[in-house]
Amino acid sequence: MEHDNRPFNLIDGATGETLQVLRDVDEKKKISENPELPLEARLEAYEDIFDSEVGDTSLVRARNIEREVGLRQIYLKFEGGNPTGTQKDRIAFAQAMDALRRGFDTMTVATCGNYGVAVALAAGFAGLRCHVYIPQDYHTNRIKEMTSLGADIVRVPGDYEDAVYVSGEDARNNEFYDANPGGGNTLTQLQAYGQIAYEIYDELRDAPLAVAAPVSNGTTLAGIYRGFLSLYRRGKTSRMPRVVAGSSFRKNPIVQAYLNNSESCEDLNPGKIRQTSVNEPLINWHSIDGDHALEAIRQTGGWAADASDKAMRKYTSLIRQKEGLQVLPASTAGLIALMTHHKKAPLSSDRFVVVLTGRKS
Repeated sequence: MEHDNRPFNLIDGATGETLQVLRDVDEKKKISENPELPLEARLEAYEDIFDSEVGDTSLVRARNIEREVGLRQIYLKFEGGNPTGTQKDRIAFAQAMDALRRGFDTMTVATCGNYGVAVALAAGFAGLRCHVYIPQDYHTNRIKEMTSLGADIVRVPGDYEDAVYVSGEDARNNEFYDANPGGGNTLTQLQAYGQIAYEIYDELRDAPLAVAAPVSNGTTLAGIYRGFLSLYRRGKTSRMPRVVAGSSFRKNPIVQAYLNNSESCEDLNPGKIRQTSVNEPLINWHSIDGDHALEAIRQTGGWAADASDKAMRKYTSLIRQKEGLQVLPASTAGLIALMTHHKKAPLSSDRFVVVLTGRKS
């Protein structure tokens, strides 16, 4: 990926209620972050914070959008209700609790914005240090949040994949907890994202026909799939939902592997990827958990599609105008993939869930 040494400004403006959460759980935090207290007491306090503040996000029917696009029973799973405004809080808190339980004193992660804030917040609650690795030329408005939450910022020459590599190496060399996708804690991440499936089931009492989400590394989508697979195997749902993935136009290995009918995800040419402030949260020349996501799509008879910057901006505006939700443009890629299929081959009347991140307007 080409860099010209100028700051690269990202539209990563997911914002949550971080300060309010800090106030609401202050007493529990005093216990969970205190290394002088017994580990059992700290874990109990942390689990209380995790259970009360993360997840259980809203699932609302988008009747106005249904009329606009001609497809009934579209439900929006709004992950903006999490403390820092995205689904990343789910894996950040799950891993921080895991790190605390296993005796780590430091967490490390590479990010272009949102995930770094989530890990910084989660680590702080657990009394852990946090190192956040960011590509040298990227500028994100969320850096101030990370530092205010106690994170140390490490600038890395190159792109996101370079930052992941350096972060992972430092974790191995210094015995830090590696919170990056594709590392030794992938199972914890997938289980945490599986909670999204359980929450959808709790509301609908069955699996929808399809669940659509944006993909970058593929971890979120793979976790949702595994959550529904567990529900189906235990007889809780009558079916598996079709897994639908959307990502930036020709800039994601998962979508390209599906469209090209490739057996597995293949790395893209970094030099041919052009990032923008809209598509950056989605693009990857190497999707770390891509094969897991590709398996989810194929095993469920789902599909994947590209989304242009223009389309993502359009659907962001549509969601704001019709449903009153302010969402991150990149998070509309799953909805776009759903609509792309519906326009080519109309979907039957059923229930459809779209995962979105951002902030309520």
